[in-house]
Amino acid sequence: MKKKIAIIGLGYVGLPLAVEFAKKYKVVGFDINQNRIEELKKNQDSTLEITDDAISSVRENLNFTSNIDDTKECNIYIVSVPTPIDEFNKPNLEPLINSSKIVGTVIKKNDIIIYESTVYPGVTENICVKELEKSSGLKFNQDFFCGYSPERVNPGDKVNTLTKIKKITSGSTPEIAKEVDELYKIIITGGTYLAKSIKVAEAAKVIENTQRDLNIALVNELSVILGRLDLDTMEVLEAAGSKWNFLPFRPGLVGGHCIGVDPYYLTHAAEQVGYNPQIILAGRRINDNMGFYMVKKVIQQMINNGIEIKNSTVGLMGITFKENCPDVRNSKVIDVVNELKNWGINVIVVDPWADKLKLQQEHDIQLGVIDEKNKVDSLIVAVGHSQFRTISAKELRNFCNGKKPVIADVKSIYNKANLLAEGLSVFRL
Repeated sequence: MKKKIAIIGLGYVGLPLAVEFAKKYKVVGFDINQNRIEELKKNQDSTLEITDDAISSVRENLNFTSNIDDTKECNIYIVSVPTPIDEFNKPNLEPLINSSKIVGTVIKKNDIIIYESTVYPGVTENICVKELEKSSGLKFNQDFFCGYSPERVNPGDKVNTLTKIKKITSGSTPEIAKEVDELYKIIITGGTYLAKSIKVAEAAKVIENTQRDLNIALVNELSVILGRLDLDTMEVLEAAGSKWNFLPFRPGLVGGHCIGVDPYYLTHAAEQVGYNPQIILAGRRINDNMGFYMVKKVIQQMINNGIEIKNSTVGLMGITFKENCPDVRNSKVIDVVNELKNWGINVIVVDPWADKLKLQQEHDIQLGVIDEKNKVDSLIVAVGHSQFRTISAKELRNFCNGKKPVIADVKSIYNKANLLAEGLSVFRL
């Protein structure tokens, strides 16, 4: 049977998948967001993951729709919807459940549904499959089959792209597992890894980001300790990094849709089987509090430098969760904005990458201007955008009022000696 693929969810994960598969197959891209569909029909991608030319080049094989009935002729469905957490840091599976219900209304005998969303082990077979069976009236592993192949994309990364990253694959039967693996091999030049089961693939994905989260938490805690010892964290890490097996993690704000979220999926699963995780949640607490810690240190330095805090103006450079990416989802820089405001500080946010509409709608934050005509009392450079890296120490000083403004170089993108030479008081994590 000739394959026709439906991609359910056209965000940072789904759209690159749709474009790559459309080079080989007929593809229908489905999303419930009509505005998203309209922009894609114009060959435009607001996430900036895919170029306009790349979309237009495959439009002969790629159709965008918000009507699930347009996918009825497909025989492979790939679900790539978000899996966020709620206000209590518990998994919010509603997007995944709703997508499964929707897909269940159109699938037919022998169709394969592959999930890419990050989940804890057991979600695909114990939750998603049940919704598919209810909506379709079909029987799992008899009438339809499932696979799981976790996304590994790195938003904003133009080097380690979808096709170059090794892909974990799995299926609900040995035969389906092989079919899913062969499907991805068509587009993934970096190779595939066929996991023993769907649950193994689910667990592998969720621990990838948990491991990274904990490593960053370690250096964040080291940063706090070294700061109290009056030592520069980066100088210490660079010295330690002279050993061949020292891992090159750096302190920072941990946000985004993966690293700051996925560990909570794992701890939720642990609690369900009667285990109270210790290290993972400790790491999460450290990383979640780094924005508040940073504000405290900046304010301390401002006070020491004679800067009146209330009604002062702090410039915040960067608000996305990472560099060279418009994504503001779960950005911990938002915590920095809110905490500064709690101290009565006026905050001017600049970001050449950020999604202005989402910032305004979801966080009531408007972007401003910081330059020699629009000066601030201190600066926090929170994100290492390429546009910020080219700004000289002299220019940064000219952005600031007063005799000794503070600059918080969160990602250590500037030469510290140059900043000090310009009369700036420097804080680095």
